[in-house]
Amino acid sequence: MFKALIVVLGILGAAALFGASRNLEIYWIDAEGGAATLIVAPSGESMLVDTANRAPDDRDAKRIMAAVQQAGLKKIDILLTTHFHSDHIGSMPALAKMISIDQYMDHGESVEMARPAVATAYKAYEEQSAGKRRILRAGDRIPLKGVDIQVIMSAGQPITKALKGGGAKNAACADFKEHATEPDPDNDQSVGFVLKFGKFDFIDMGDLTWTYEQKLVCPVNLIGTVDLYQTTHHGLDRSNSPLFVWAIQPKVAVMNNGPRKGGQASVFETLRKSPGLKDIWQGHLALGTPKEVNTSENMIANLEPTARCQGNLLKVSVAPDGKFTMTNPRNGFSKTYESK
Repeated sequence: MFKALIVVLGILGAAALFGASRNLEIYWIDAEGGAATLIVAPSGESMLVDTANRAPDDRDAKRIMAAVQQAGLKKIDILLTTHFHSDHIGSMPALAKMISIDQYMDHGESVEMARPAVATAYKAYEEQSAGKRRILRAGDRIPLKGVDIQVIMSAGQPITKALKGGGAKNAACADFKEHATEPDPDNDQSVGFVLKFGKFDFIDMGDLTWTYEQKLVCPVNLIGTVDLYQTTHHGLDRSNSPLFVWAIQPKVAVMNNGPRKGGQASVFETLRKSPGLKDIWQGHLALGTPKEVNTSENMIANLEPTARCQGNLLKVSVAPDGKFTMTNPRNGFSKTYESK
């Protein structure tokens, strides 16, 4: 009996050790220039950020489901919609028929309700999320067990207190130049957040544009630096201002661009001039940008135009010690980085 007890305790100890050492995983699902990022915490709880495009054959919902199944999930605990544009919410109705979604989070009512297509999509979202919806404000924490997620921007309002590691005065703010008024104002309502797992930091800002990015880094940098940056707005130069990128100084950037959307040469230039940047990973080869401006093909998930695209994803696995490994399942290429 004593030996049996030792065996049982050994099994329980090993299980506890395994549970304590589970990695954080993030999947960037190919949405041909849309957005869908699946986060699986070490606890096994999940948060899907945006639901990509609506397609006649439910292409993006099916691609999200493929990632969900790869991650071994039976449900989605939280769906966070950064804002209510079709490339971020389009496949939500189809996805909700495929898998249970426990809770819906967003910035509040769309500011583009005068646009019929936006109003229709938003009303469908309201109906789907009824009784399970939470409107987020800057400073809120998103309860995903095993990680710390803080909302740093929502409904056009930034946090008022610096995150740990932030708060330094930003001398570069004197040179900031505003862009023209944003033609799609719900972009600047985007929910932005920083996820922390031990020493590791990941930032996702939806489609926030230049002028609103500035609110987070001027006159002081409220964020500090991060390890992994999902480039804002699919790698378009309406976002990703040098002032913002060079303030947060990402070690690695992941661009959820499409073959003909995002991936602009000026954004690559901004990223490559950012202090401490090691690599850029891309969802697609940007066909409208010179090939040599794109990153190495080893770090690009999809090389073909949409009609021939296989919908390969990118993945990162973050260990409890802060080391994070980016992987391109298309070719098996991976690279490991140290957290700052």
